[in-house]
Amino acid sequence: MPDYIEGKRPVIEALRTGVPMRRILMADNIKRDPLVNDVQRKAKRFGVEVQLVARKMLDDISERGSHQGVIAEAKPFEYRGIYDLIDLANAYAEEHDGRALVILLDHLTDAGNLGAITRSAEAVGASGIVIPNKRSARVDAATYKSSAGAISHMPVAQVANLVQAMSRLKDAGFWIAGATEHTDDSIWKANLKGKIALVMGNEHDGLSRVVMEHCDFLVKLPLEGEVASLNVAQASTACMYEWLRQNQA
Repeated sequence: MPDYIEGKRPVIEALRTGVPMRRILMADNIKRDPLVNDVQRKAKRFGVEVQLVARKMLDDISERGSHQGVIAEAKPFEYRGIYDLIDLANAYAEEHDGRALVILLDHLTDAGNLGAITRSAEAVGASGIVIPNKRSARVDAATYKSSAGAISHMPVAQVANLVQAMSRLKDAGFWIAGATEHTDDSIWKANLKGKIALVMGNEHDGLSRVVMEHCDFLVKLPLEGEVASLNVAQASTACMYEWLRQNQA
């Protein structure tokens, strides 16, 4: 099923942040204004076809009823397989003293958080991200925006079973580190050198019990303040940079 982006400003933002698009549908009776001109200008710059269609067609497509005469049809994101990520990680490890990082997200639900995590993962040199194919955020326009375009450079694998993906990574020589507040072990004292698969939980419940049971070890970030926890994107960034710090020391 195609992903649609509705409205003048959302379409402009999607073009600006590099969301791959098949086409832009524009009502044939739309009134010209600076936003419409900007849509057409950016579409031409990025080689996206603009098709004039009957407004009723846009009404039929629209889910929110706020398309303003403009709807973009985004291309589906090209997900990778878990073995593709393992091959990429092994190749990275060969060139970087045996270190590699893969991020697994245990049913993260917010596409914006997925994008923010992707941005940090790309910054530290992670080889890929693994997400479940059901009950989980997927790559959409919000991901492109919050990742500041990093999602275009980060392989993402969708898997049917996260625990099985963890098993595949273990077989490939990865140690599985689960980030959770339900442990006494600080990440500062954990050994994150080498090939690490870091598992982060969802925004509300953290790591699921079954995923936690299949981790090789659990870690948490020390908290000195009054706030009970960090946002998952912030926590992921801190954990990823601790992996990088240990492997660059």
